[in-house]
Amino acid sequence: MSQIWPLKKLGDVIALEYGKPLPKENRFEGGKYPAYGANGIKCRTNDSFCDKPSIIVGRKGSAGEVNLVDAGFWPLDVTYYVTFDENKHDLKFLFYMLKKLNLTSLAKGVKPGINRNDVYLIEQSFPTLQEQKRIVAILDEAFAGIDTAIANTEKNLANARELFESYLLNLFIEKDDKWSDYKLGDLCDFLNGFAFKSKDTVDASNVQLIRMGNLYQNKLDLDRKPSFYPEEFAQESERYLLNEGDLIISLTGTVDKEDYGYTVEIPRTDRALLLNQRIAKFINIDSSLVEKSFLLYLLRSRFFLEFLYDSARGVRQANLSTVAMKNLSVSLPPVGEQLEIVKNLSQLENDTRRLEIIYQQKLNSLNELKQSLLQKAFSGELTARSCPEPQEAVA
Repeated sequence: MSQIWPLKKLGDVIALEYGKPLPKENRFEGGKYPAYGANGIKCRTNDSFCDKPSIIVGRKGSAGEVNLVDAGFWPLDVTYYVTFDENKHDLKFLFYMLKKLNLTSLAKGVKPGINRNDVYLIEQSFPTLQEQKRIVAILDEAFAGIDTAIANTEKNLANARELFESYLLNLFIEKDDKWSDYKLGDLCDFLNGFAFKSKDTVDASNVQLIRMGNLYQNKLDLDRKPSFYPEEFAQESERYLLNEGDLIISLTGTVDKEDYGYTVEIPRTDRALLLNQRIAKFINIDSSLVEKSFLLYLLRSRFFLEFLYDSARGVRQANLSTVAMKNLSVSLPPVGEQLEIVKNLSQLENDTRRLEIIYQQKLNSLNELKQSLLQKAFSGELTARSCPEPQEAVA
C-alpha cells in the first residue's frame, strides 16, 4: 500500500532537462527522428539529440502536456525532457505518474509556461521498481481497452457528423430542373466590419466586439477572448451593431487550415454586439429568392465552401473579398421547396446533435476512467480486479 511507499520530492527522482532549438535547415519532412514541441511531434530531423527513451514535458505554450517518446528524438526549446535512474525507476511508471499530476495546472503567464522548480517540489510516493512494473502492466492492459473504446467512440462521433455533411453536400449536387442559378450578389449584399481600435477597449461592459475567433466552427462563442468597449459605442457605432437573426461570416484565416468562411446566425443576447473588421454581415437578403435559413445551410455546405475557398487570396493568410463573393454562383429551388428542405435539414441536424452529445459524454466518461485508474495506481489501490471493462464504465 502507498502508506509504506517512501514519500519523495520529484526533484529527487527526475530531472527536467531543457530542450534545444532546431535550426530550420536541419528540419526535413522525411527526417529520421521526430522533433517534439510542447504537445507532440512538431517536425522531423536527421539529427538525434537524445538516443534513449524519455518523457517530453511541455515547457511553454501547451505547458505541462506529457508525451512518452522512443529512443532517438529531438526535444525543441519549448520542452523539457526527463532523465532518471533506470535502476530505481520505471520509465512508463514515471510517465503515468506525470499524467496523473496534471502539470498543466502549474502553467503561468500570458504565454503559459511551467517552471521545473515548481515540479520538483511536488511530493509523491514511490514503490519499489518491481511494484512499479506491476502497476504499469495493469495500467497498460486497462488503457489498451479504454483507448480502443475511445477510438471507436471518436469514429462514431465523426460518422455522425459526416452523415449530416454528406446529406447537405448531396442536396446541392443532386439538384433538379426546378432549381435556378444566381450569383450570390443577386441574393444579398454585404456590410464589412469596422476597424475598432484596441486602445479603446475596457475591462468589462455590455458592449462586446465580435472578432473572428468568436465564430469558430460556425458557433458564436462570446466567452472566447472577449473584447469590450465603452457603453457609448453602442450609439456611436450603430451602423455596426448586430441584431438577433443577422448572418455574419469570417473573412480571414489560415490557408492550409481553412479556418475561415465560418457563418453564424446571431442569437438573442443581452449584450450589444459590434461587427469587427474582417467579418462581414449579410444585408438586404432578397426573401423572394432565398429563405434565410436555407441560405445559412447553403453557406455552410461543403459544396459552397469549395468555391468560397477558391475565391480567397493570400499565400500564408487567406483573405475573402465580399466583392468577389458576390460573383460566386449558387443554385436555389423555389422558396416553398426551400422551406420544406430546411424543415428536413433541421430535424436531421437535431438528431445529429443528440448523437454527438451521447458520444461526447461517452468520451468524457472514458477519460474520467483513465484518471480514476491513475489515482488508484498512485494511492496503492490498483489491482487487476479494480479495473472495470470500458463498456461497464460508460454504460
